[in-house]
Amino acid sequence: MKLEVGNIQIREVVLGTEEKIVDGVLTINPEKIRELVLSDDRLNDCQIELAKPGDSIRITPVKDVIEPRTKVDFAGGVFPGVINKVNIVGSGRTHVLKGCGVMTVGKIIGFQEGIVDMQGPGAELTPFSKIIEICLVLSPKEDLPTHQYEEAARYAGLKVGEYIGHFGEAVEPDEILTYETLPLLEQIQQYPDLPKVGYVYMLQTQGLLHDTYVYGADAKHIVPTIMYPTEIMDGAIISGNCVSACDKNTTYHHLNNPVIHDLYDKHGKEINFVGVIITNETVYLQDKVRSSDFVAKLTEYLGLDGVIISQEGFGNPDTDLIMNCKKVEEKNIKTVIVTDEYAGRDGASQSLADADKLATAVVTGGNANETIILPKMEKVIGQLDYTDVIAGGFDGSLREDGTIEVEIQAITGATNELGFNKMSAKGV
Repeated sequence: MKLEVGNIQIREVVLGTEEKIVDGVLTINPEKIRELVLSDDRLNDCQIELAKPGDSIRITPVKDVIEPRTKVDFAGGVFPGVINKVNIVGSGRTHVLKGCGVMTVGKIIGFQEGIVDMQGPGAELTPFSKIIEICLVLSPKEDLPTHQYEEAARYAGLKVGEYIGHFGEAVEPDEILTYETLPLLEQIQQYPDLPKVGYVYMLQTQGLLHDTYVYGADAKHIVPTIMYPTEIMDGAIISGNCVSACDKNTTYHHLNNPVIHDLYDKHGKEINFVGVIITNETVYLQDKVRSSDFVAKLTEYLGLDGVIISQEGFGNPDTDLIMNCKKVEEKNIKTVIVTDEYAGRDGASQSLADADKLATAVVTGGNANETIILPKMEKVIGQLDYTDVIAGGFDGSLREDGTIEVEIQAITGATNELGFNKMSAKGV
């Protein structure tokens, strides 16, 4: 499967009556976007605000971030099975608006949304401070059930991400990158002397607003399966979860998974990147056993020499991580696990809730319990009234002078297992 990614660099976003991209300047019509979002009668209001890198702005509570993109010369569209028909993506050409994101903002369950600062020490911990954010500040209809509000917010972000992405359909990209993975036997024969490496991609699927969707299907109901890496780049996997902010793989993370990009960078040079195995993180032991058995079976079936395993979430999913690692290692296939840590504020506690002697190669995203003081910002997009109960916050986190003391797990994207900030999969 071959995918061309046409990157259109967005240098500035402005609000206006037109909708266009000219010389890297994206002009959007907030009234049309608002009308699109409020076509969902579950939402009561949507305000559109912009936040640029370096602005004295705090955005909270953050739900999801979507990178605008559109398919070119293709019958289907991005985010298949959700806002477009269930067509297999990952081939053809996709135009991507780099340097900006659509950010959904609004209190859903309060304690598991996050904070994004556009400047200061908090900005250094999140990838989202480095791009222009088109914020959709959402509020639901009165008494709307929480799970319906989450779905409405999820759809709002995806619809606007695709809507804005269409503005780049006829724009000549600044660069075109090509990614290709051949059918299995051809892929193995292409680089027969290089080690065959795969990626085990663990998805958050614990339910109760801890969900991920694959071609629109709730991933808690799947058994592990094989995917072309380019499918993931093209919107086949989206976030629907409200897990702690630093552990959440937003839709932006899925679209720009750095493990996949790094493996492609080394493909044909140091390794033969064979493909991706997606798996879930369930709550029942029987399901964990089944999924980890399937993961090990598939790595053996593909004839892999090594795999990278990344985790989403912490605590309960630590068991899935270690079971996957242990069973794959028992197939004589080398593993590297990628995770963050919860080692207490002093760093002295056990980092993971599970462990095994076969887990000998670990890449860490850092200690999510580490505390940070976030300075007061001139402007807040969203609301601060839940700061003391956010995951990583405590009674008194929001101080009278406007500063906030929290654990870095409260920052969206901080210590993320996929490696956007403190670590990288390069060299693993």
